[in-house]
Amino acid sequence: MVAWGIWLVLGDAASDSIDPRTAAAISYVVATTLTVVYVFVSDASLVVTPRGGLLAAVAGVFVSIGLISTYVGLSVGTATTVSTVSAMYFVVAALIGMTVLGDDVTASKILGLVFAAVGVLLIAR
Repeated sequence: MVAWGIWLVLGDAASDSIDPRTAAAISYVVATTLTVVYVFVSDASLVVTPRGGLLAAVAGVFVSIGLISTYVGLSVGTATTVSTVSAMYFVVAALIGMTVLGDDVTASKILGLVFAAVGVLLIAR
């Protein structure tokens, strides 16, 4: 949580200094390099199944869309608003879980999603 917050503030500052798309690319080249090094020095399995590899690659496509959108958003909006809106990814995941994956739909989950949306609206104003 702290790392994501620092990343967003630094990304905001970078987007003020250089093209936000370039800032996004630099950010993720560094992140990818560090992640690959971590995989090799840790005990992570290097076995990749076709399904797992495909799902990871498709997830990467959406990470790229989210990352570039966040950096472009930072170049035109405030870090407070952009970070709050971009952090709402969990609402999308929860909705997909409940509507597509068969997760339980409960009153407390629905209320939590409503509170999250209200929170974003309050912070964005």
